[in-house]
Amino acid sequence: MSNFRKAASGMTLAEHLAEARRRFLQSGAAVIVLGIVAFIVYPQILRFLQGPYCRATPRHCSFLVTNPLDGLNLRVQIALFGGVLFASPLILWHVWRFITPGLKAKERRYAIPFVVATVLFFAGGVVVAYFSFDNAIAWLQSIGGHSLVSYYNPNQYLSLFMLMMFIFGVAFEFPVILVALELARLVTPAQLLRTWRYALIVITIFAAIFTPSGDPLSMLALGIPLTLFYFLAIGVGRLLHR
Repeated sequence: MSNFRKAASGMTLAEHLAEARRRFLQSGAAVIVLGIVAFIVYPQILRFLQGPYCRATPRHCSFLVTNPLDGLNLRVQIALFGGVLFASPLILWHVWRFITPGLKAKERRYAIPFVVATVLFFAGGVVVAYFSFDNAIAWLQSIGGHSLVSYYNPNQYLSLFMLMMFIFGVAFEFPVILVALELARLVTPAQLLRTWRYALIVITIFAAIFTPSGDPLSMLALGIPLTLFYFLAIGVGRLLHR
């Protein structure tokens, strides 16, 4: 069939599917192996994730479980989270290697910097979320009043914590997306500079809506970097278009 003839990369559709399957299986295997590692070093990971809780309430930061299965569920959850997180650079590398044959020489030149920037900015968002979460915990406790003694369920605590790290990590990809749009000529640095006031309004609304904890400090921790990233993307776009 003519629809299945070789593409620009010189590979048939069947070869593309086989390549995608191979890279998917390798990425899945990496997640499983690193998930097992995370399962083994679970106590160290738990202490690390417990850090913001202990900084917010240093006198008592023990978790409370009411179900015999809570401990097992928590360990499996951390293993899955750790496996995906630790394997993410390898997953992105496989994605890059899969799409590289179909890219032009100029596009291929930008591929590695974009993959590296994606990993670094996502990691930066996770770090900011980690060091902001103790302020979020303290603020949430203050809303409830001093008459309440907080002992959190670890699964609920971890769900909120992972959601916050995920949202911050994805949001920190903002400059990478803007630069990609500039390279694709969908927007120009001049257009972004002209609409900076509207962009600040959108960023503020985004931070207010999507910050999971809802506390002002976490909103600022998300909103201020996104604002700086907006102008950073304008500067990078100008350099690339010279």
